[in-house]
Amino acid sequence: MSNAVSALNGLTAAGDVTVKEAGLRGMITLRGDFSSRKFKNICTELSGMGFPEQGKANCDGDRGLCWMSPDEILLLVAHDDVAESLTKIEKALKGQHYLAANVSDARAQISVSGPFAREVIAKLAPADLHPDHFQPGDFRRTRLGQVAAAFWLTETGAIEIICFRSVADYTFRLLAASAKAGPVGYFTV
Repeated sequence: MSNAVSALNGLTAAGDVTVKEAGLRGMITLRGDFSSRKFKNICTELSGMGFPEQGKANCDGDRGLCWMSPDEILLLVAHDDVAESLTKIEKALKGQHYLAANVSDARAQISVSGPFAREVIAKLAPADLHPDHFQPGDFRRTRLGQVAAAFWLTETGAIEIICFRSVADYTFRLLAASAKAGPVGYFTV
């Protein structure tokens, strides 16, 4: 059996803003009925986080829940816990309509942190990232340059990005170039 490797082998671009691949992350796409108590309970049990509202992410370290759509959650767990988590989901939701898929090896996670991290993303995404409209815990599914991505603000100056593994190198280099270009000075946070 081969060992799992992250998309970018921990690649880092350090400067005033640091762009860093987050390493191996356990990610499960879980679709189902958000009004189901069983659905919400298994999500919160496995993540240790409260169930997120629309457009939100409740995350801490490598665990979390990200609202993807009205019937889809991205469940974040430790990479080594994915198989066990899928078994628990199957048991908890038996008899209900749902879909659970391990997407860990199909995605990459990149962290952007520093004094103008918000601007690094704002230069690339058609999303309102003004501090009045994008606060810690806010989650967006959009594009970075020409690729699909999702991101959330973990705290002021720290953003987590998820993209497809196949475009991880492009996304990393795009973020690194945006960081290297420096701040625009639009946000006064």
